[in-house]
Amino acid sequence: MAEKISDEMIEYVGILAKLELSGREKEEARADMEKMLNYIDTLNELETIRLAFLKVFHGMYHERVSYPEQKEIQEAAKKKADTEQEETNSDSTD
Repeated sequence: MAEKISDEMIEYVGILAKLELSGREKEEARADMEKMLNYIDTLNELETIRLAFLKVFHGMYHERVSYPEQKEIQEAAKKKADTEQEETNSDSTD
């Protein structure tokens, strides 16, 4: 949560804005400023959460690496299956 707005801060903002604020107006300004700062804190927390989700999703859905050994094994298995199929076909035609 954001820091509480001090009386000095309210006075300073009033001076910068060239305003003379009554006690009630100072309290309203303080409440408004605290709401704004809380909103900013919420936005920062949401950004932190968004970045955490992105990191997780990038890890889950990254491009998979094709390793040569796996490819060679798959090609050899396919070649063996094709050869066996041809032998089975030639045996049944004899």
